[in-house]
Amino acid sequence: MSLPSTMRALQQTSLNGPQDLRLIDDAPVPRPGPGEILVRVTAAGVNFVDISQARGTFAGGPQPPYLAGIEGAGEVAAVGEGVTGLEPGAHVIGVGITGGAFAEYMVLPAAGAVPVPAGWADEQALGLVVNWPTALAALRHLGGLSAGQTVLIHAAAGGTGQAAVKMAKHYGATVIAAASPGKHEAVRALGADHVVDSRAADLAAQVLSLTGGTGADLVLESAGGATLNASLAAAKRVTGRVVVYGLAGGEAAITNGDLVYKHQIHLIGLNIGILIQAAPQIFGEVMGELSELLAAGVLGPGRPTTYELAEGPKALAELEARATVGKLALRP
Repeated sequence: MSLPSTMRALQQTSLNGPQDLRLIDDAPVPRPGPGEILVRVTAAGVNFVDISQARGTFAGGPQPPYLAGIEGAGEVAAVGEGVTGLEPGAHVIGVGITGGAFAEYMVLPAAGAVPVPAGWADEQALGLVVNWPTALAALRHLGGLSAGQTVLIHAAAGGTGQAAVKMAKHYGATVIAAASPGKHEAVRALGADHVVDSRAADLAAQVLSLTGGTGADLVLESAGGATLNASLAAAKRVTGRVVVYGLAGGEAAITNGDLVYKHQIHLIGLNIGILIQAAPQIFGEVMGELSELLAAGVLGPGRPTTYELAEGPKALAELEARATVGKLALRP
């Protein structure tokens, strides 16, 4: 495949947010190094990580100006030294945490590239390496969910939340889904047993009422901000688990005094990138179980809302405002 020297891409020019993404047409096409592949991007996933990086709140994130976007799917255009098992023409999806997915070409680590399932369009695989493993790890491998338990899932209408609802129902859990009122029907359609207003002042009280006063066995917490306190209060005392994997609403403080005298629960942090690096065996188990869920039809081809590359700032602004449902994608 003949490669151009320059490409179109979205460049983040400040740490003031996604409004400072700029479409450029002279970004150099990267070249894969040892152990890397070059992918001609046909669909890029939009994630809260992109917003965190754009606002400078992502620990160790790239400094502007940088090419934005971490999740890309497309066709392998070239392979670097030492890469085996992947040839030009194969279709893969992967994550480059330093960015570059909001572009016509991106470099990915070959070891982390996952084949797009047979019969799926590239954009239908978005979520396969970010949202879905995060949901499964939070539910099962860290959260310990089992049949008959109750789980509260925040941001249930988002890409990770939707996958979590489907998986939790598959494993026999009772699902309490938190979402804004305009998204309740979409969440009910996924099989949620109860739907509550994610911004309700009495959210914890509603969960306690729905669980006979005992609280949820597991809470999937990505809302952050003031909602974190409600999540802790909604969890079952002593045996309840709260898995925190996002902070869309900002940071929140919790003290050792809170855990001793107010919220006697298990508090677990999850960052899928760190999980991959620090606990590859667990991540391998997650991906193995995910393959079984795909084979069983629990999860199927995604249907992301798609924007053109130039609409990237709009897509990220709508995600940040929580005005979207499901997975979002950019088409270079």
